[in-house]
Amino acid sequence: MNYKENYLYWLNEDCFDEATKAELRAVTDEKEIMDRFYKDLEFGTAGLRGVIGAGSNRMNKYVIRKTTQGLANYINLQDAGAKGVAIAFDSRHMSDAFALEAACCLCANGIRAYLFESLRPTPELSFAVRDLGCIAGINITASHNPAEYNGYKVYWEDGAQITPPHDTGITEEVLKVTDYKTVKTMDKEEAIQKGLLTIIGADVDDRYIAVVKQQLKNPEIVRKMGSDLKIVYTPLHGTGNLPVRRILKEIGFTNVYVVKEQELPDGNFPTVSYPNPEAAEAFELGLKLAKEVDADIVLATDPDADRIGVHVKDFKTGKYMPLTGNMSGCLLAEYEISQMQAAGKLPADGALIKTIVTTNMADAIAAHYGVKLIEVLTGFKYIGQQILNFETTGKGSYLFGFEESYGSLIGTYARDKDAVVAAMALCEAAAYYKAKGENLWSAFVDMYERYGYYKDDVCSITLSGKEGIEKIGAIMETLRKNPPAAIGGLKVNVVRDYKLDKILDVHTGKVTPTGLPVSNVLYYELDEAAWVCVRPSGTEPKLKLYYGIRGKSFAHAEEEGQKMGQVLKEMIDAML
Repeated sequence: MNYKENYLYWLNEDCFDEATKAELRAVTDEKEIMDRFYKDLEFGTAGLRGVIGAGSNRMNKYVIRKTTQGLANYINLQDAGAKGVAIAFDSRHMSDAFALEAACCLCANGIRAYLFESLRPTPELSFAVRDLGCIAGINITASHNPAEYNGYKVYWEDGAQITPPHDTGITEEVLKVTDYKTVKTMDKEEAIQKGLLTIIGADVDDRYIAVVKQQLKNPEIVRKMGSDLKIVYTPLHGTGNLPVRRILKEIGFTNVYVVKEQELPDGNFPTVSYPNPEAAEAFELGLKLAKEVDADIVLATDPDADRIGVHVKDFKTGKYMPLTGNMSGCLLAEYEISQMQAAGKLPADGALIKTIVTTNMADAIAAHYGVKLIEVLTGFKYIGQQILNFETTGKGSYLFGFEESYGSLIGTYARDKDAVVAAMALCEAAAYYKAKGENLWSAFVDMYERYGYYKDDVCSITLSGKEGIEKIGAIMETLRKNPPAAIGGLKVNVVRDYKLDKILDVHTGKVTPTGLPVSNVLYYELDEAAWVCVRPSGTEPKLKLYYGIRGKSFAHAEEEGQKMGQVLKEMIDAML
């Protein structure tokens, strides 16, 4: 069907309720009608993400049911329905309703569903999949996207978001479901009475918090310094409020100040236009409170509490210094690995894992401690895949994993990034350094001096709608067919094309495989240890350009980083 036929189908078929039809009748802009119906909301490598509303290219209960029917078909092909599926949701609009729709569809297909009673963080869903012995998990969240979005993430039995072969297998089954009238569902109460639907909550919470606390490296220092460290925290209207405050209280931190204006769950995210701890506006209220109470550290978690942002006080200047995801990830990597080494618990086969767009400071940290550095594609599921490989082969020990987009994981109880454990570890590290007369900022300055002045950043170019998707595709193909000889005056020495699975040495012409799954990503290794990576976002209508340089000083690194960002924007603007 073309978009107009699809639109009329939704208006006229009995399987769509009157509220949906009324919403569609109210849309008079032909361009919006086309955007709602020119395609089905794409089921990507981990699920769905889109604007809430009526239409095949929107997040609504019908799209949720149809997607879940495809997932149910795949699970039943594995004869694994008895294992069940864990389902969680965040504070976004419609999250609870979408979660229930998914549960009822699974139950109608004879698959057990474990539905959380109220909102929970993403990492707890990852934990619950393994804790309950489920075959899969569903999380209703759009992470840090604007308020009009929601999403649907699928996890497999290892607790990670789906990877090959399950991602392609599930996608194939989802695409086979073309008729909304064939989708199964059932009443919630009937599902409970038949023993197919179980509501879960406090018991799983307790087990999750217990394993998070086990990741502490220096509990005695936390107990000693717990009343000295001042912590400001904001959950940004999301799911982090209860678990983060609980974990900090239970390990011994007594001075935790929560930003009241952002404390309670609210899908409108009224205090921020973009509930993302990467954004400066997310910290405006937290920094105001931090100055009032003279806090040591300021933390912010995104709505589903898998990402964390942090500002730390520089006691020399009195300023609060923002740490990027690369910086906080490296700070945690340094702390966790150094403490394992100091305790004589650093395994000989230990590995630090990062994504290909994450800072090369991680490589320097790994080299310093003599541990293996493993690089994976963008997406924390690939870090989870490495953990699973360690467990199944008996070779390799997971030390720490992180990505530049403000996500990390300590321990292997979950297989997704966890802002709850990161909040705990950052406060533990702050207490550790404060006990030595230092602080987190001085500790990071020491890392600059030891490893080099790395500056890494990302610029995003938003290209919305059907035309935007086509422009992003055209830019990637232009770069693929005509790779630049230099970027910002720095020669390109190596070109990695993850879509074509090849690494080209520009000088010798030698071609080798990437060794990673196929992905539409281009990576350029430049002179002076600089690099650039270009890829379409997997969750938003954006082209993302990542880059990193290694400066001679903090100021030099900042200056060169700004220059590189401007060069990349101009390069893409010339292609539009």
